[in-house]
Amino acid sequence: MFDIMGKMQEAQKQMEETKKQLSNVYVDAEAEGGLVKVTSDCNLKITNIEISEQLLKTDDKSELEDLVIVAVNKALEKAKATQEAEMAKVAQGMMPNLGGLGNLFGK
Repeated sequence: MFDIMGKMQEAQKQMEETKKQLSNVYVDAEAEGGLVKVTSDCNLKITNIEISEQLLKTDDKSELEDLVIVAVNKALEKAKATQEAEMAKVAQGMMPNLGGLGNLFGK
């Protein structure tokens, strides 16, 4: 029983450590061929938005807003996918080794 509790605490600790590490992993996304570029860390925080001078000169506010939304959503999707992959690796490492069960479930 205590072994299970210890493993659960260790899993929680590893998940927290992975989450900290993900704040230093960044993904980039862009919209409309790079007119808007967005950077996010893998804890789903937007860290940078770049808007090209060319787009700013058009005075098309709704186009700018749309492109920012597209780029932000793409960045968050990439960050979420990276986050899920890293957390899955940690979870996989926590799975118990079932090889010691012998023929409990048959061969």
